[in-house]
Amino acid sequence: MSASATRAARPARPAGAVHPGYRTLWRWHFYAGLFVMPFLIVLAITGTIYCFQPQIEPLLYPQRLVVEPMAVPRLPADALLARARTAVPAGARAIRAHVDANPARSAEFAFALPGGVKESVYVNPYTGAVLGTLDAERRFMQIDRMLHRKLLLGKTGELLMELAACWTLVMIATGVALWWPRAGASWRAALTLPRPARRAPGGRLFWKRLHGVIGIWLAVGAFAFVVTGLPWTGSWGKQFKALATRANFGAPAGSWGSDPSMKSIVPGGGAAIGTDEHAGHDMSSMPGMVMDDLPLPNVPWAVGAVPVPQAADTAHPDHADTPRWTLDQVMSQMRALGVPGGYDIALPVSSTGVYTVSYFPADPRDERTVYIDQYNGSVLKDIRYENYGSVSQAISYGTSLHMGRYFGFLNQLICAAISMGLCALAVTGFVMWWQRRPARVNGMADGLGAPARERAAPPMRAWKAGLVVLGIVFPLMGATIVAVWLVDRFAAKRDAKKAAEQASKLSVS
Repeated sequence: MSASATRAARPARPAGAVHPGYRTLWRWHFYAGLFVMPFLIVLAITGTIYCFQPQIEPLLYPQRLVVEPMAVPRLPADALLARARTAVPAGARAIRAHVDANPARSAEFAFALPGGVKESVYVNPYTGAVLGTLDAERRFMQIDRMLHRKLLLGKTGELLMELAACWTLVMIATGVALWWPRAGASWRAALTLPRPARRAPGGRLFWKRLHGVIGIWLAVGAFAFVVTGLPWTGSWGKQFKALATRANFGAPAGSWGSDPSMKSIVPGGGAAIGTDEHAGHDMSSMPGMVMDDLPLPNVPWAVGAVPVPQAADTAHPDHADTPRWTLDQVMSQMRALGVPGGYDIALPVSSTGVYTVSYFPADPRDERTVYIDQYNGSVLKDIRYENYGSVSQAISYGTSLHMGRYFGFLNQLICAAISMGLCALAVTGFVMWWQRRPARVNGMADGLGAPARERAAPPMRAWKAGLVVLGIVFPLMGATIVAVWLVDRFAAKRDAKKAAEQASKLSVS
């Protein structure tokens, strides 16, 4: 018997019939999408913009960031820092220096102003001319980053974005389950738009299939985006980092040097995001501080909870007569260590402070965190990728891929395609909801328009077990899962009561 005859012999599924459990999954997909939709659009747009930061920022601030390379030696870094000081008020403290290997980029120094504002000063490295300043918190990419991370709403926005990421996992899982071809449907048909849908681009069938096809092609990339972004969140990510550090499978092994006092990790110290989150701190290397507390724009995830060591020279409490190691000497040391540029230096601003060098390149295998004593120039710690635990090494690769840095412009394009695809999912999901939105009674919408419940839903033990595991791994997510379940149960009882009242009216009539 031919394949076509075999397919013809199969009993056809009744029109409108769905497999058991379909509507249950559809309801959870609906709830997840309803919550995630607006956040997904924000995440997609801000993430795409930030992915192209290397190309965008020089276009936004060309007078400050871009210089004309000259066939003369660059001025000493300490001389450039002295020039930068002339552009800020008296009493401002230098807290960070950026060392760029690009000859067409200016020298950048960050200062903590007396009023608490952080300001970056840009200097021509060939002439010493001050090119201008930028408020660190009002810089376009900083605003974009804070929108991406916390909607500019502080801790509340951070928790909302974390929840949106977790619920995206539910949306992906239920979406794949709903899409999965069944009852003789071909994989080719499931992965492409059907011809009837092409002929009716405005119909709900078109939007449903478009939504499904986009979703399945993006499922793996979207899942990777969520998984690689969660370790950097401010709630779960912070706790996960602390757990990884305490369990010694995420912290850099053997990176504590010879100082016994440095062998203990500060549990939960600092935030999970080592990216300008603590730019408000104008102190460095104070007792109990960790890397995430320093005013550095980028800190590798693996070292975020590492305590910052103190200066070794304690012979003179005030260090008034002790010679200081210069910025140029620090840069010379980094060149000797094989790092010519592309890193940031947190400057010591206290008598016990150290120079903290954070190198966060595109290839995670080259990541480097170096602590240099400000008095004698000794290297107190030198933490490299090979010192990381297996979890931190994996997260480092995930971070580089997530940010579109690992394999250059192609990585940026792939990240942008996934982000914009997620935005398209949110838009098509909204269109479908709008087309089947609930009727309005007396000017009010009759419910959210969630799919109808199954009268005899199967046990779906695997699905329930998955939700339980998700709730345990992500406690904040677990609390919202319970809340959604309770609301759904309440709605079920309300609908049952409404149906009983309607049946009673019909029987009376």
